[in-house]
Amino acid sequence: MPSLDAFFATIELPSMSEVAHELIETLNHESASVTEVSQIISRDPALSARLLRLANSAQFGLPRGVNAIDDAVQMVGMSRVRALALSACLSDAFAPPPGLKMPEFWQTSMACAGYAQWLAGALEMDTQQAWLTGMMLRLGELLIGQTHPQALAEIERLPLAPGARWEREKRLIGFSEGQITAELARRWNFPMQIAQALERAYDPLVEQAFSRLGAVVNLAGMLADMPDADALAVDALPLDVIQALGLEVRWMKATFPLPDSFIQLH
Repeated sequence: MPSLDAFFATIELPSMSEVAHELIETLNHESASVTEVSQIISRDPALSARLLRLANSAQFGLPRGVNAIDDAVQMVGMSRVRALALSACLSDAFAPPPGLKMPEFWQTSMACAGYAQWLAGALEMDTQQAWLTGMMLRLGELLIGQTHPQALAEIERLPLAPGARWEREKRLIGFSEGQITAELARRWNFPMQIAQALERAYDPLVEQAFSRLGAVVNLAGMLADMPDADALAVDALPLDVIQALGLEVRWMKATFPLPDSFIQLH
């Protein structure tokens, strides 16, 4: 049986900036202050400009424009600005593998983030942690494409039903994209809860220790694989996972978010 160590021995680990590593460190320390996070982000002018552009976009609906990271943090919230900054750093760290349509890849990743945030909010979980974890789910596929381009073509072959990509990855590589991203998250020192959720997103009910965040990302990932999903997409989700989380199908249909409401980094 293949091992993740053997898989990672065949790839070149994506390079993360010093700013990204410092932001990850703040995830592991609840005492991190608004000032500390703002100062870290402000050291990267390109990242700062990107975040200010996002904060001033219509998706945030702020009552006035912001022109400094401190203002963005005050109006958007530290957790959200930090999650956005880390997501931007992650998206810049990966070279696009041949054969993968990157605009669609990032659109799906951001939809997964948006759905995860929506579900986490209903469960009174950390919504920004859910958003960041959902955004990271597919990153493992980029590593698959680095050393297994032929397998990547098979993984992306149409039709691609919700969850089918994970099944193909397991069959061809031995691991789902979430399991690969989980190992990457460990190597980058992301919080254990994020790594565990990514690892269990493929099948959150099979593990003895149930991961609520993993179950949330499982549902979010499936919804993200449905282009132009609407409330009826809820019927295609695994009912056992919905019930394990204590979610109500009626509520999910009534509050189903519009895909065009999700933040786009690209």
